[in-house]
Amino acid sequence: MFDNKTILITGGTGTFGKNFAKRILDNHNPRKVIIFSRDEIKQWELEKTIRDPRLRFILGDVRDRDRLERAFKGVDIVIHAAAMKIVPKAEYDPFECVKTNIFGAMNVIDASLNANVEKVVALSTDKASSPINVYGASKLVSDKVFIAANAYSGFQETVFSVVRYGNVMGSRGSVIPLFYSMRHEKALPITDVKMTRFMITIDQGMELVEQALKSATGGEIFVKKVPSMNVIDIAKTINPKAKFNIIGIRPGEKIHEQLISSDEAKTTYDCGDFYKIYSVTSDIKPSLNEVLVKSDFSYRSDTNQNWMSEVQLQTWIDSNLK
Repeated sequence: MFDNKTILITGGTGTFGKNFAKRILDNHNPRKVIIFSRDEIKQWELEKTIRDPRLRFILGDVRDRDRLERAFKGVDIVIHAAAMKIVPKAEYDPFECVKTNIFGAMNVIDASLNANVEKVVALSTDKASSPINVYGASKLVSDKVFIAANAYSGFQETVFSVVRYGNVMGSRGSVIPLFYSMRHEKALPITDVKMTRFMITIDQGMELVEQALKSATGGEIFVKKVPSMNVIDIAKTINPKAKFNIIGIRPGEKIHEQLISSDEAKTTYDCGDFYKIYSVTSDIKPSLNEVLVKSDFSYRSDTNQNWMSEVQLQTWIDSNLK
């Protein structure tokens, strides 16, 4: 799938991008892996970490369509990971969020079509399902334009799909490394004792992207089946003796997250390890081994049937943070 291909990752110096680049270089023989991002310091640091002549770096912003057009020349596969993601920042600076998450998505689509890219996978978030904040709403629009892009491609063979997942364990800004950095404190900040989140490892996220690249025919949203965990149980695992300081939820934050809404159930199919949401405007038919979910189905972090135990979390922490 990646052998002799040129792969470009927007936002490539983030948690997903640098791990996915290393995964491709270690396990495949790509022609090139291009990191496209706007932070030269992070690119410089990544270049020192991964020393491989097949790894290339391009400074640029997804808001700059001309720069994307030049960067995408000769590219076979695009992974669109660039986004403005911090929920409170998006609430306070919504115009900037729209410029990156919506206009940037449109620029990636146009550049991909103009460069005859083979496949494009856009990374989304649980916050795009029934959004209540600017970040989630902007990613919902981004998802919609990527799905609709399959109709724009006409006779071209560019295939666009979306991968939607929740909190990546250990990623920048996530709660686990925050609590771990405060593990010796007497009290940990808890937004709400009822709060739950989906838990996905970076490896699971990368596997889902690879699944989309392998099987997408255009217009699907892929959702990985992952466990949930209560935020207070995460804190107890990291510091069983700590007290809790209830600080209240941040602007735009949800108590529980959702990956698939009941409104999406009518086009959602169970594919074993993951769900696939088909576009309502697509003529693509599900395969025989895909099962339509119930009409009242929704995939929420609080009603999830799969829960991560404190032992499982501790095992992950021992392997990844210590």
